[in-house]
Amino acid sequence: MSLLKSIATFGGWTLISRITGFLRDVVLANYLGAGIVSDAFFVALKLPNLFRSLFAEGAFTSAFVPIFSQKLVGEGKKQAIKFAAQAISVLALFVGIFVLLMEVFMPAVVMVLAPGFVDDAGKIELAVFLSRITFPFLLLVSIVSFQSGVLNSLGKFAAPASAPVILNLTMIASVFVLMPFISTPAYRIAIAVPTAGVLEILWLHFFLKRQDVFIKPQSDVFALVKTEEIKTLFKRIAPGVFGAGIYQINMMVDTILVSLVGTGAISWLYYANRLQQLPLGVVGAAIGVALLPILSKQLKAEEIGEAKQTQDKAIEYGAILSMPAAVALIVLAEPIVNVLFQHGKFGVFETEMTAKAVVVYAISLPVYVMVKALTPNFFARCDTKTPVKYSAVVLVANLVFALLLMKPFGHVGIASAATLSAFVSLYQYVRGLKKRGFWCFSKELKKRIAKICLSSLIMGIFLYIEKYCLTLFFGDWLGFSLIVKFILLAIIGTLALLLFLIMIKISGVMDAFMWLKSIYCKRRKKC
Repeated sequence: MSLLKSIATFGGWTLISRITGFLRDVVLANYLGAGIVSDAFFVALKLPNLFRSLFAEGAFTSAFVPIFSQKLVGEGKKQAIKFAAQAISVLALFVGIFVLLMEVFMPAVVMVLAPGFVDDAGKIELAVFLSRITFPFLLLVSIVSFQSGVLNSLGKFAAPASAPVILNLTMIASVFVLMPFISTPAYRIAIAVPTAGVLEILWLHFFLKRQDVFIKPQSDVFALVKTEEIKTLFKRIAPGVFGAGIYQINMMVDTILVSLVGTGAISWLYYANRLQQLPLGVVGAAIGVALLPILSKQLKAEEIGEAKQTQDKAIEYGAILSMPAAVALIVLAEPIVNVLFQHGKFGVFETEMTAKAVVVYAISLPVYVMVKALTPNFFARCDTKTPVKYSAVVLVANLVFALLLMKPFGHVGIASAATLSAFVSLYQYVRGLKKRGFWCFSKELKKRIAKICLSSLIMGIFLYIEKYCLTLFFGDWLGFSLIVKFILLAIIGTLALLLFLIMIKISGVMDAFMWLKSIYCKRRKKC
């Protein structure tokens, strides 16, 4: 499967996941608002996700996928699956022990994670209770990530990308299905989190069976730890664990600092970050997931030139998809937040505070996408140490920026710190790859990115004019009904997107219309 097709497959399903995620957030905003209950719930929701990159998508997957992919090429499917069974057995044991320990010490963990809650006994008790319900999701999602890694290595991206849809739909359904049994919405939604984890495992198990992949957990786990293959895996995981740990410390620092800003701040940044995560998840995650097994196989086969071309394409696709999205978020921050979240307990003030953070986060969107596209270049070479060093620098940068900016700018200052840190991260990756001779920005790639930037800028100016005209002709159009606001927003967004597609075609970057037509023809089998 080509890089573009892999990105399109994973990204398409991720887009559906993000859309259902927004529907979920609309429900959360309506039933939880942006106050004490929502702050406690979002701490509980964030807690298992703080560690999932430590045990799942981050350290483990980054070390496991290259080894598994190379075994598929060099030793065959049978040996690769045998190694996978050993790896998941060890992972499940250690994560399971960690989950039990966290359940016991949850009050202390929540106090460290959200010190701003300490003065409110009810708030911290609620956060602890909800966290104990949601935290087993860590073990479940670690298994899901492992299953996804196996499927991705086999060139199957649709099922893993669709799995998060189950979490979103389960959380939405829980609000209504459990209403007759549990009166508090926060409790109902918390229960849905581990339930969704079980459903995701069953979903991916079905698709593994279709690939004739049957992974049986091993009972002699402690003996497996002593085998050479598992030792090699852990040696490569160790730097990744440290790097993921640095990232999670970074996230914890943000949460701690935001909890000190005041009530509502955690929720404002959560919703703003969710808007950034839509294009970042669709584009950045799709590129990273699709690129890692492809680069691993090309480097294993010593196809160095092809690997560099693949990396160029990943950066170009990332720029095409992320830059216009960033511009749209900057120009339409307030209307988007208004349409998506301003319902029920989420009011005008919450919209204003969230929109300010959206603008700041959007600036870093293309930068984060490029970092996600460059990181697999190290992992594919089984180099998990260098990204760790970069993460440590980013942690220090984020902390310094946050401490400098949070007092004068509040939650916007903390969002600004994350954005500035993203630029620090990108600089390190570009410099590091060039220094090692692995990859660098070619003149042709620079020209193409410059054309994409210009096309995005023109689109942004057009979008601003459209928004101004709406205000000129309709006045306070954000006061209209939800359906009318949504239609108006969709119209101006679609017109701006068409202009961007025309611009990148005229500039010679990419003929998106022909690409979409070719996909349609292949599926219809008419061309």
